[in-house]
Amino acid sequence: MRLLLVEDDNHVAAALSAILARHGFDVTHARSGEEALQALVPEGDGFGVVLLDLGLPDQDGYEVCSKIRKRTATPVIMVTARSDVRSRIHGLNLGADDYVVKPYDTGELLARIHAVSRRTAHEDTSSGIETAVRLGPVRIELPTRQVSVDGTVVQLTRKEFDLLALLAQRPGVVFRREQIISEVWRTSWEGTGRTLEVHVASLRAKLRMPALIETVRGVGYRLVAPGS
Repeated sequence: MRLLLVEDDNHVAAALSAILARHGFDVTHARSGEEALQALVPEGDGFGVVLLDLGLPDQDGYEVCSKIRKRTATPVIMVTARSDVRSRIHGLNLGADDYVVKPYDTGELLARIHAVSRRTAHEDTSSGIETAVRLGPVRIELPTRQVSVDGTVVQLTRKEFDLLALLAQRPGVVFRREQIISEVWRTSWEGTGRTLEVHVASLRAKLRMPALIETVRGVGYRLVAPGS
């Protein structure tokens, strides 16, 4: 996932960018409100999430959020030291999708990023914007839960389909093992790791495309679109 990080403190941005990169994010750093808006001009929806610090040197962060919302529907997570309820409500009313108060736990921040991404993907699918995903010869029909390769239907179990559909939401993005287990099996990682490995192996075999799902050692899995 491409992420726009709007943060004027270079040390904070560097540390956070490194963490995000380890979790599969492609981070673009903007140091001011104007840089953020310029980054969104040519390719607004190319970013999966905007992580917006409110303490910017050139513009009020709330004003920047309002301008972003007028340009794109990309999810915005506000990051600020302002913890009062009124500030949170004001940010949400301006179009922010979530609000994180400093100091924050990076695990919580990552969870919130994934949460707004899932919510956006679900809304797009529910509104009819995307009902099928194509990955070379693979076609994933989301409403009917049907998968085909070169026009031939492949029979998948419920969990196999859920796993494939999850990875197909963001081709090329690394999904952590813990996140996959949480979303597909609705449980914690402990004791379920082997189950995930078996399902990945089964998908590779059934689709006859071993390279479609790539193992990222020590992190998780990502879906590699054919020809990419």
